[in-house]
Amino acid sequence: MTTRVSFEHELENLKNSLDEMSLHVEHSIDKLFSAMEHMDQELAEYLYKNDRVVNDMERSIESQCLSIITRQQPVAGDLRLVSSALKVVTDIERIGDHSVDIAELILRWKDVELLNYSAHISPMIEASKDMVHRAVSAFTNKDMDAAKDVIKSDDVVDELFNKVKFDVIDLLKRGTDNPDICIDIMMIAKYLEKIGDHAVNIAEWEIFRETGSIRDIRLL
Repeated sequence: MTTRVSFEHELENLKNSLDEMSLHVEHSIDKLFSAMEHMDQELAEYLYKNDRVVNDMERSIESQCLSIITRQQPVAGDLRLVSSALKVVTDIERIGDHSVDIAELILRWKDVELLNYSAHISPMIEASKDMVHRAVSAFTNKDMDAAKDVIKSDDVVDELFNKVKFDVIDLLKRGTDNPDICIDIMMIAKYLEKIGDHAVNIAEWEIFRETGSIRDIRLL
């Protein structure tokens, strides 16, 4: 096997590892939102206790990236791929962390109806989930136009976050038997906003991979 063929093989393995980790986190988010919708404590507990899988995937991909950089010394587009992968894997892991944070909050609930606290939390869940899916898809498919669309859609999640915040504040002002749940809802909305931010980061690293620039700043 020639050096270049070996290099291409390592790059392909890296892409496959990223795909596997991304798919795992997406599935975890699907399960998390199902647990929220159905107040499935057993599923929430499963997600909470299985955070290590994502962390192990992150470490493995970081090791692959560093191995490629030190042994193959990639340049130009190949270097942008490896360096962006190092960044993207961190954002994917953080998305997994926030999902676990939400699962931990759900474990404290019993017979909670989200709609009783905010009509906007469910749309925010769907918007955040959609952003993650489209951002990961844009990166794995090298689709810069799709990445730009993800960045634009962050305003939707931010607007929904503000609506949830106002709903919770209004409920607290009027009085509620469950102020602790109100705070939990607010925390979940904040985690969802952060998930959207990490989706934006993934989209921005796709643009960097294609152009060498991020936020109009030339890096490589």
